Amino acid sequence: MRPVDALLHIMRDEKVDTVFGNPGTSELPFTDALATASDIDFVLGVHEGPVVAMADGYARATGRPAFVSLHIAAGLANGLIGLLNASRSRTPLVVTAGQQHRGHLISDPLLSGDLVGIARPAVKHAFDVQHAHDLPVLLRRAFALARRPPAGPVFLSIPMDLLDEDTDIPVPTRSTVAPLGAATELDAAAALLAGADRPAIVAGDGVGRDGAMAELVAVAEASGATVYHQPMHDRVDFPMTHPLYAGMLAPTNEAIRTALAGHDLVFIVGTHAFMAHHYTPGPAIPDGTTVIQLDTDPAELGRNFPVALGLHGGLAVTLGELGRRLAGRVPAAAGRLAAGARASAGRRAEIDAVARAGYGSAPLDPLAAVHAVTAGLPEDAVVVEEAITSGVQLRRLLALDRPGSLVHTVGGGLGWGLGAAIGHQLGQPDRPVVAVLGDGCTMFGLQGLWTAARHRVPATFVVMNNGEYRTLKDTLDGRQSRSTRSGHYVGLDLAAPGLDFTKAAEFFGVESVRVRDTDQLADAVAKAAVATGPTLIDVPITGHGGERRKP
Repeated sequence: MRPVDALLHIMRDEKVDTVFGNPGTSELPFTDALATASDIDFVLGVHEGPVVAMADGYARATGRPAFVSLHIAAGLANGLIGLLNASRSRTPLVVTAGQQHRGHLISDPLLSGDLVGIARPAVKHAFDVQHAHDLPVLLRRAFALARRPPAGPVFLSIPMDLLDEDTDIPVPTRSTVAPLGAATELDAAAALLAGADRPAIVAGDGVGRDGAMAELVAVAEASGATVYHQPMHDRVDFPMTHPLYAGMLAPTNEAIRTALAGHDLVFIVGTHAFMAHHYTPGPAIPDGTTVIQLDTDPAELGRNFPVALGLHGGLAVTLGELGRRLAGRVPAAAGRLAAGARASAGRRAEIDAVARAGYGSAPLDPLAAVHAVTAGLPEDAVVVEEAITSGVQLRRLLALDRPGSLVHTVGGGLGWGLGAAIGHQLGQPDRPVVAVLGDGCTMFGLQGLWTAARHRVPATFVVMNNGEYRTLKDTLDGRQSRSTRSGHYVGLDLAAPGLDFTKAAEFFGVESVRVRDTDQLADAVAKAAVATGPTLIDVPITGHGGERRKP
């Protein structure tokens, strides 16, 4: 095959049916070949940030590596934030960018650059393809690396003239790699769990990623362990309505240590433990706590703290075996389950009452606003969350039990959510996607609305709009800073008198509504979730100190 034909052949063989991109001159040989590839769709974005986020959402929805085409150095640089998010969230992507023609690359032509050097810090691996016969081998390697634990984005720089070569090159067949089996030492792990007086489990995103939630539930019920989600979890890794579920660990070592202090044993499953946000002194694990850790990536075991037992293996198969070894061995499990049910019901009733008390006219109380959003969600909805302060409140209210019902990124986001919602809806069109976004996050990803309108993607974008960087003001208050004492917060107000995202939606041709009260918000979410095209819902909420300037 010619190089460009080999590229398309391998893409098809690796189950690629969609390319997300924003092409330029150096990608023309590729996009020209795609013109005759009727089985591969091209989803165009007008900025690379949303483009990579769309691919991220698509990969998570389909369970396959997504394919991204970026434009040389500048386009790659624009997409770096999405690659960082994908790396942190372990999303498998294969990303290419066309390099300038090799005939004059030595003279630093316009748009050229060190593509591998630009990409390397943000991806799992980066390849500089220099010979046509290397392209098929490196493409196969890229797909394999993207999938292999820890999964992530892999980048290839491909000179435009290489794809134009009329050279016959061999194409290797796709390799079949057996999945990880169960970890060893499971009798020892079962004995430790069965012997604990107050066991806890930290459910990491590897559980949701590997489809191991049912097996983790069996282990939790057999041991009677209290279950926490990892800080700022990307997925539903444990049913949020389960009696043993105690919520999400907050993203500081101090908060994690406080939550785990009442437990003599902690079983950490499938997470980078622990990715904190703000610095607090001291370790995340309380002194004297026995730790068992299970992961598909052996580098995670004992990485940041000592473990009594580190288990390396496939999550579902290992948890399944562990659950069978624990069954019937912990007489106290039934009592712990009943006590957990009472505590869970009390927590939910309390937060529900507080949220309902805040219902009223716009600008809305943030807790009441996210409560209204959850009230309008269809049962099978996928919630994409990038709402920062409102998002933390949202997680206290969500009652998601179905795998794949939550999508977030521990990479920081910064405009990721809007594009991720579009990609997820394209990859899983049978479930409604509702994105809950902060106003700053929305501005970073606004160009994605163009793609949503062009492809009639029926995603819902709920924008929590307070016109300021509330999370930063709250952080400064906690520091007792100069800003707190003076009442002047430099650079933390987005606009005056306020932002109106319905105007942006109108510009891109997206249906929109600006919310007047909480009841209208719940109704708007319910209606948008069954619409045939994209909808943006602008939600004015109170800002820092409980106030918001009226638009």
